[in-house]
Amino acid sequence: MHWDLASGSLNWSANATAVLALSASDLPRRAQDFTGRLAPDDIPGRAVAIDRHLSDGQPYECQYKLRRSDGRFEWIDEQAVVERDEAGTPVGVWARLRAITDERAHVEDLERLAYMDPLTGYMNRARLSNLLSDMIPMTVREGSSFGFLIVNIDRLGLLNNAYGFDIADQVIKQIGERIERLLRPDDMIARVGGNQFGLLLQDRDQNALHEFSEATLASARDDVVRTSAGPLQVSVTLGGTLLPEGSRDERDAIGHAEEALAAAKRSGRDRFVCYRHSASRDLARRKSLATGDHLLAALRDGRITFAVQPIVDSQNEQPVLYECLLRMMDDNGDVIPAGLLMPAAEELGLIRQLDRHILDRVIEELCHTRDIHLAVNVSGLTATDPIMLNHLFAMVEANAHIADRLTFEITETVAMLDFEETARFVTKLRDLGCRIAIDDFGAGYTSFRHLKRLDVDVVKIDGQFVQNLQSNRENQLFVRTLTELAKGFNMEVVAECVEVDVEAAALRALGVDYLQGYLYGAPSLERPWQAQIAPEFDHNARAVAHVRR
Repeated sequence: MHWDLASGSLNWSANATAVLALSASDLPRRAQDFTGRLAPDDIPGRAVAIDRHLSDGQPYECQYKLRRSDGRFEWIDEQAVVERDEAGTPVGVWARLRAITDERAHVEDLERLAYMDPLTGYMNRARLSNLLSDMIPMTVREGSSFGFLIVNIDRLGLLNNAYGFDIADQVIKQIGERIERLLRPDDMIARVGGNQFGLLLQDRDQNALHEFSEATLASARDDVVRTSAGPLQVSVTLGGTLLPEGSRDERDAIGHAEEALAAAKRSGRDRFVCYRHSASRDLARRKSLATGDHLLAALRDGRITFAVQPIVDSQNEQPVLYECLLRMMDDNGDVIPAGLLMPAAEELGLIRQLDRHILDRVIEELCHTRDIHLAVNVSGLTATDPIMLNHLFAMVEANAHIADRLTFEITETVAMLDFEETARFVTKLRDLGCRIAIDDFGAGYTSFRHLKRLDVDVVKIDGQFVQNLQSNRENQLFVRTLTELAKGFNMEVVAECVEVDVEAAALRALGVDYLQGYLYGAPSLERPWQAQIAPEFDHNARAVAHVRR
């Protein structure tokens, strides 16, 4: 297009209608008419761009919406250079116009996906976090307060497994709509997780926060959710915090609300817990955050490794198994044990990343060394996380030859927190050909009926029942009973934390199959299966890859 500045006329190239996806009637012949076709909010920006261009002579580019004859708008990208006479006076503008409506629609879709949840149409976690970041300092300046709540739909994973994702999606949408009806016009709702909503409640005090939470609990509790599979009874659990009290930024706010939610779940669900500020707890949390940063850096830099500890045959005391214990190397090359890492990892939600890292390393080891059997400990979060489960199953299926050499360890406590979910998880793993072990048995007093339902292959006796076994009759009774029942179920028994000969002798007399502890060797960073195996070592030795919680 050429724009004659003196006459204001516009001359279009022959292919203008095709390039701009416009009809001939959509192409004004005068600059004034062209400006009248622009969207009102785009006129000032284009005028400023043209004025600057005429002043400094530099090429410019701007984008705007041009109204078509049918009333719709077409997005246009305009690039132009000024035409000057011999005296340097601007006499015209040569412009190249291009239709970019499809490109703009794609960009807007990406922006919408970046900040909106596609299922509910609410904001997502990223957008909510940005709003929290803006609102906290604003309320500090104004001396006001607002509430931040996380609403958790309880046991949504069970609905997914029982009825499918479509039904679970119906539940999510209907619970969101019930919450939305309780909100004030200036409140905000976001979907911050698969089964969680985040709420920003403007101008609320502590009492108002509790009143809203009770109303939310009642909205889920008092009426069934009607789905295409029939009516379902659903409950929710809430955790929240009053802001900016005790929160310096959005990271603090989200952490405090999640901490309160975890407390509400531990108390039995279907209830609300509000975060209470504590200086000592905040100090501990800041230390956890620092540890979490170190963990992420170690994962990125490849400084997460394993130490191995032998597990011996109780009869001949020769190593036949190896357990791999998580270790992190710090920046100075010093070894940090798992016990110092796992509390922070659990609090900050890094368990899934550690589980995935460990699983990948164990599978690599199995693929490279065909004469070892390995097992990997799985956290409760991994056992109920669809994304992690899909990754796990894909890795095992892609390396089918390792399945019968791969054992998954689940702690007794994790198994009992959500037994039905754990049982489904175990069934899927066994269908792949993998083995299952219950670790720390006795810490949670799982019934033997549950053990049979889980169909495990190995039971590891918690160390508290091993210490002073030779003189503790209650522990002797427990170990004897467990061992006899395990044999009846075709399970192997491992005793942990064996430290002295008299304990080993007592365990051997009670029929325990394998022994593990400092009596037979401390954890070492050396890998026996990567070196020449001594003659007394079993070439079919198994190794247990385990993250101590």
